Amino acid sequence: MAMALSRGDWTAAALDALAEVGLAGVAIDPLARRLGATKGSFYWHFASRDELIAATLELWERRDTIELLAALEAIADPQERLVALARGAYGTAARGTDPQAGVLAAAADPRVAPVLERVTTARLAALERLFGDAGLEPAEAARRARLAYALYVGVADLRRAAPSVRLEEGEVEAEIDLMVRALVRMGR
Repeated sequence: MAMALSRGDWTAAALDALAEVGLAGVAIDPLARRLGATKGSFYWHFASRDELIAATLELWERRDTIELLAALEAIADPQERLVALARGAYGTAARGTDPQAGVLAAAADPRVAPVLERVTTARLAALERLFGDAGLEPAEAARRARLAYALYVGVADLRRAAPSVRLEEGEVEAEIDLMVRALVRMGR
């Protein structure tokens, strides 16, 4: 007997598809195949694909921004918080498991644009606070926040733009270490 799927199962699968192939992957038929489910299961939980897209973007915002930033607060040292954030963000982007590039590719979509704006604004503000907490003046903290975020977005886009350019696990870690050292170093 097949296990009944929840709304959360569909949304999590949609978020994975968003990371792998973009917004086009957040579609009923491919997700039903991925989950070994029927379209009827989908329609039990969602009225439409638009509702699934909204739920997927809400999950992305909550999990990858709100909850992630809240979890970082448990790290007392500001530089260690920055290192943990950079390692996590750049690591998922480099490995192709971060939905960021898929969301960015659909930035003009009116369902995506307001969520992307809200997430980007929240992430930049959090980065500015982190750099400020680490001892940088406000203007420098803002510059580092923009640079750190641009690198993160670039890593995600590079992974999508050139899928044949694969890094071995050790190379990913070396590149993350380089980015972290460049961004977190407090000297100017």
